[in-house]
Amino acid sequence: MRRMKATRKVQAARRELLKIDGRAVEVNVRLNPRARRLIVKVHPTTGEVSVVAPSQRALDRALDFARGHSDWIARQIAHVPLPVVLNVGARLPFRGHEHVVREGESGHGTVWLEADGDTRIIRVAGHREHHPRRLLDFLKREARKELEARTLEFTARLGVRHKHITVRDTASRWGSCSAARSLSFSWRLILAPPFVLDYVVAHEVAHIREMNHGAGFWRLVRDLVGDPRKPQSWLRDHGAALHRYAPKG
Repeated sequence: MRRMKATRKVQAARRELLKIDGRAVEVNVRLNPRARRLIVKVHPTTGEVSVVAPSQRALDRALDFARGHSDWIARQIAHVPLPVVLNVGARLPFRGHEHVVREGESGHGTVWLEADGDTRIIRVAGHREHHPRRLLDFLKREARKELEARTLEFTARLGVRHKHITVRDTASRWGSCSAARSLSFSWRLILAPPFVLDYVVAHEVAHIREMNHGAGFWRLVRDLVGDPRKPQSWLRDHGAALHRYAPKG
C-alpha cells in the first residue's frame, strides 16, 4: 500500500479574542504572502482589529504579536468615533452642512428638507421603526442624483463616455473606474461638501481617458475642478468620520 504523505493544512484566516483594557476584543488574523512582516491594523471607523501575516509561520505567532501592541491598539480604539444611528434627534451632515433629524407629519412625503432660522432640518414621516430605512434611502437617492448629474457634466466636458454608474457603500475607496468605463461611488459622498463630491467624480471621469495618475491625468482633474489639494485634504481629515452614519451591521 502506498503511503500518503501528510500535509499541513494552511489556514489563511481566523478570528481570535484578545484582552484589551480588561475586555475581550475580536482580532481578525489573516495571511497575505505579499506582506513583508507582521502588521497590526485598527480600522479608523469601525475599530476592527486585524493582524496581517506574511507566512504561515508568522501567522502562528500573530496573536502574540498583537498582544505586544495592546497599548497601541487600545489607543487607536479609543479614537474610533461613536456610530450615529439615523433616527429622530440625530445630527448628520448633508452636502457638508449639519442637519438635525426631526419627525414630520404625513402628507408632505416621506423625507424632506426644511429650515428653522439657521437650523437645517431633515424631516421624516411615518412610523418610527421605518425612519432609519427611509432616511438611508433618501440619502442614497440624493447621492445617486448628484453623482449622475456631475458625471454627465464632466464626461461631456472631456468628450468621453461612461458605461454605467454604481452607487454602493464602500469602506476603502470613495470612487473607482474600471477598464470598461464603469464608475462606482460611495453614497456617503452626499454627506461631504459639494466640492469634495465633485473632486471624486472628476477623478474617476478623468480615468476614462487616462487610466493612471500621471501628469496628463492630473491636468484633466484640474481642468474640471481646479486644485485637487483642498478636497484631498478634506477627505484625509474628515473622510473617515463619514462612516459613523448608518454604520454597517
